[in-house]
Amino acid sequence: MGHSPEDTGDGHVESPSPMEASLALDVDGSPLAQVRHLAASFLTTVRDAHGVAVVDATVEIAQLIVSELVTNARKYAPGPAVLRLRITGDALRIELWDSNPVPPAVRAPDPRRIGQHGLEIVTALARDVTTETAPAGKRVIATVALGGA
Repeated sequence: MGHSPEDTGDGHVESPSPMEASLALDVDGSPLAQVRHLAASFLTTVRDAHGVAVVDATVEIAQLIVSELVTNARKYAPGPAVLRLRITGDALRIELWDSNPVPPAVRAPDPRRIGQHGLEIVTALARDVTTETAPAGKRVIATVALGGA
């Protein structure tokens, strides 16, 4: 993860930059509302306090992407996870590290299938989605344009 953030004890992880935010997700499952709030709060703060151009649609897209990534991590990874949001140029980089080393795969489209559409949704909304091998797991990275699609 580059640097070693410090856990504040309330699930938030201190980041060294105002252009980053992180949240440690416990094995019992942090509420999805908490990760959605982190995404909205972070983007609102970088827009209002730091003058970064962020459209409202990007906030909504980021909330949906973090929800899908965290849901997948809870479903398929046997341990804790870390969500990190970072501004990089004109984009939001959403990273989710989890303890399952198996990369996610988009399933073939099937309108009759109930569920298991999370990665399809993330791929449709993000500019780019990649997976990296990480120590003791993997990191899924979704990049979203701050100014809209």
